[in-house]
This record gives sequence, structure tokens and C-alpha cells, in this order.
Amino acid sequence: MNKDLVKNIHHQTFESLRQEEEGCEFWSARKLAKVLEYNDYRNFLNVIEKAKEACKNSGRNIVDHFVDVTDMIDIGKGGQRQAADVRLSRYACYLVVQNGDSAKPVIANGQTYFAIQTRRQELADNQAFQQLKEEEKRLFLRNELCEHNKLLVETAQQAGVETPLDFAVFQNHGYKGLYGGLDAKGIHQHKGLKKNQKILDHMGSTELAANLFRATQAEEKLRRDNIQGKSSANQTHFDVGAKVRQTIKELGGTMPEDLPVAEKGAGKLEKEINQKSIENVGAN
Repeated sequence: MNKDLVKNIHHQTFESLRQEEEGCEFWSARKLAKVLEYNDYRNFLNVIEKAKEACKNSGRNIVDHFVDVTDMIDIGKGGQRQAADVRLSRYACYLVVQNGDSAKPVIANGQTYFAIQTRRQELADNQAFQQLKEEEKRLFLRNELCEHNKLLVETAQQAGVETPLDFAVFQNHGYKGLYGGLDAKGIHQHKGLKKNQKILDHMGSTELAANLFRATQAEEKLRRDNIQGKSSANQTHFDVGAKVRQTIKELGGTMPEDLPVAEKGAGKLEKEINQKSIENVGAN
């Protein structure tokens, strides 16, 4: 079966499992276990425990994301019985698939799906972020991307991406996956940027968010799967970029190479915003 079709089927399945009660969305652990190809629910409970530990380590309240319940389940021939289940938040699902067997295609696709959807929800729920103007969102995401790129560099080095040239090649693989085959130079030309203009400095908030997803998920996958060797690291970065691109397509979004170019560079924009802040302080 076509890989893109498989991804689409998986993503549709994850979304179809989503339930809602009193305005709160959740996923049934038992139903999710079946989709993630865990035939024995007891084995899946081990994954849930790892996810709970990750939730605790992230500083979040476990009971806000993992709720133990008792539900009726089908046992065949129209019969039902009571069984323990866990209601998982979207963030809990993200942690579950992060701790699952990434060798399974459905797990790998789930990691991308829940990572992107969780991040989208976090930004949507972040009132402070929503109140920012587009230019302020750009700077916020640009700064986040810079920080995550530092982590990506460190993790890529541990995988064998050692020299600046190695990293340039590695970075281009991520771009090619996300931008449908375009590397940094190709993106620069496609966007019509001048020679001294950097592509990251002229991305809008939507495009920066897509690249932030790419960077964070590539860093996590390299570390989680203990990827070793330049070729494997490059392919991993390409695959992550491609999965982010596929998700954007499934959501009906605009491909990153077709998003508008921000006229003002990030550096100039930051100076203007800082200057306005100084003037506002002076006026008060």
C-alpha cells in the first residue's frame, strides 16, 4: 500500500478515536492500544506507565492527562463486561506514542500526528500567544526555533554529524522533506529572497511553526531511537520533515514553500519592537 495513503489512514483513525464529554476531549487507552497494534492490553499498560513517568518529569499533573475509569467493553455475541480503561488527553497520547515501539509504522505516524496536534493545541490554548500580533508571533517562534536548533545540533553531533559541512547537509535533508525536495538554496530562490536575506528571518509565523515541529521532532527521534551515522541521521531528518509536510497536507494547509515571505527581516523587526517598548516606558 502507498506510504502516504497509510499515513493518511492512520491519521484519520487517530482522529476518529477522539471522544468528547462535557467539552473535554479524550482517547480510550483500550481503543488506542488496538490501533497501535498492541494485541495484549497488559503490554500496553507498560507503555502507559512510562508515559505517566514522562508526564511527571515534565512537571505536569498526571491526573489531568491520565484518568482511570471503568467502562463496558464488547466481548462478542452481543455481550459486554466491565473493564478498567484509561482516558487519555491529547498530550497523554503524545507521550504514549513517544514511548511506544517506533519500529511499527503506525507508532511512527502516531508520533508525528500527536506531536503536531498537541503543539497546535498548546499554541491555540496559549492566550498570551494568541494576543500577540503577527510580527510578535514571528519573533517568539523564531527565538524558539533558534533554541531548538541548538539542541538539534548537539543531538546530531552525537549521531555522527560532526563538521559544519556535515550539519549543512543534515539540515538540507530536513528542508527537503518539509519543502517537497527544496534545500536551503532552493527555498531561497523559490521565495525570491535577496542574497543577504536569510530564509528563517523572512518566514511568517505559520512557516516558522512548521519548521519548529520539524526541528523538535527530529531532535527527539534522533535521541529516542539512538540514531548513529551521518546517513541515518540525514534520512531521519528527511523523514520527519516529510511527515510534517504530509500532516500539513492532510489538514488542508498551505505548503511551506508557498507561504508568503515576511517583508521585514527578524533582526530589523526585533529592533523596531524593542524601540517601541522603550518609547512606551518613557511615555509612562
